Amino acid sequence: MRIFLAYLTVILLWATTPLAIKLSVDGLGVLWSITLRMGIGTLCMGLLLWLFKKRLPLTRLACLTYAAVSVQIYGAMLVVYWAAQFIPSGWISVISGLTPLVTAVFAAIWLNERSLTVGKIFSYLIGIIGLLVMFGSALQFGSQAILGVIGVLISISLQALSAVGIKRIRSKLPALSQVMGGLLFSLPLYFATWGVLDGQIPMQFSLISLLAVLYLGVIATPAGFMLYYYLLSQRPVTQVSLITLICPVLALWLGHRVNCEPITLKIIIGTSFILFALVIHNFFDKLFTRDSRHVHQ
Repeated sequence: MRIFLAYLTVILLWATTPLAIKLSVDGLGVLWSITLRMGIGTLCMGLLLWLFKKRLPLTRLACLTYAAVSVQIYGAMLVVYWAAQFIPSGWISVISGLTPLVTAVFAAIWLNERSLTVGKIFSYLIGIIGLLVMFGSALQFGSQAILGVIGVLISISLQALSAVGIKRIRSKLPALSQVMGGLLFSLPLYFATWGVLDGQIPMQFSLISLLAVLYLGVIATPAGFMLYYYLLSQRPVTQVSLITLICPVLALWLGHRVNCEPITLKIIIGTSFILFALVIHNFFDKLFTRDSRHVHQ
């Protein structure tokens, strides 16, 4: 039951996060909105550590884990915030749906997981077709939309690399420690990046942008990352990444209803291909194995 509730919460958070990112970036800018979010998130995580009377381990293995976590918290998140300027929020979730496919490739290389079977390879081809359709949609929105799509692809690659790295290190740290350590590694990098590339604090912004940052910092960052790394410690990395199977549809609907983002026929087709690829990725080999057993019996 605990695992199910964790999955459900992460799905809801991940489905709403792209829209919140889009709203915060539009009002506060890329670098300040994400730096502010991570600063608030770090304070919230520190408060949780204090309430639960937990210490943050600083062993070599723990620090390696924090570094791996920061690849997602700093690298993947920074790139996706940058990409959010150029594409609708729902697209972020749709393209992020390819995360399990990218994760499976990395897991096969570094974890020796059986993730390059006939069914998996077939799912990659279907996913690539869906991605090409999304690229076609991006062309209709202009050349900058292509940059947004490429940005999200880089982001999910970094996220997959981070997840596989954590599994490879096997520090068995609790999720609370992983997230707090990753934030402490990432926050100075965010402030340095903001200071070098921007250094300006926006003085004019909408209430919606501020509320979006508060939602991301107080709820999405602590709860989303903690539950994600909790699931990562309890389930195989490729299974955890299947959360992205449900998020794209919810995110597209939210973006359309709340932010009036367009949903064209190409977007629907591209999304369908990507979701179909995820279904094949998860179930094809299992069904094939089950049928083979029945034949032998």
